[in-house]
Amino acid sequence: MKIIFLLSGSLILVFGGLYFFKGGERPKEAKSLKSIYDYSFTLIDGTQKRLANFKGQKILIVNVASQCGFTPQYEELEKLYETNKNRLVVIGFPSNDFMGQEPGSNDEIKTFCRVNYGVTFPLSQKINVVGDSKADLYRWLSEKKLNGWNSNAPKWNFYKYLISETGELLKMFPSTVRPMSKEILDAL
Repeated sequence: MKIIFLLSGSLILVFGGLYFFKGGERPKEAKSLKSIYDYSFTLIDGTQKRLANFKGQKILIVNVASQCGFTPQYEELEKLYETNKNRLVVIGFPSNDFMGQEPGSNDEIKTFCRVNYGVTFPLSQKINVVGDSKADLYRWLSEKKLNGWNSNAPKWNFYKYLISETGELLKMFPSTVRPMSKEILDAL
């Protein structure tokens, strides 16, 4: 009986993992119905920031968490940001949506990121990225009727969305794709 349970659990992990870590790429014919530049967000220090401020640059939007197995990706996100500042902005959106892995306050998150990973890229205040109370920006990222092609919300922490210089959702990368991977670098 234990063997059957372990085997079925392994199959769930394997097949569930395929769904869990799925990414995607924009079809050529996709058209956004609303511009990402219509959105703004609140930085972790409380000031408002319009996404329109980043026109002409690619934007990598990442939902982040401080107590996740993927948390060390902060280091590569910072490196990606620092080495590509002239053409890319990385924005981290702390979220406690996945197994409570971001329980801290905005001040605690900001300090954690700065002290442990030297983060200088923009961080938002803690938000929801899934569910009925997800932030409007994440609604745009995960609703086909708004972005033109994608209906996948983040499956876990450190799920990445790449936005073009003209504000179109280009690609999604699952949590397992590291920020300095060839896959992301080639997309820049």
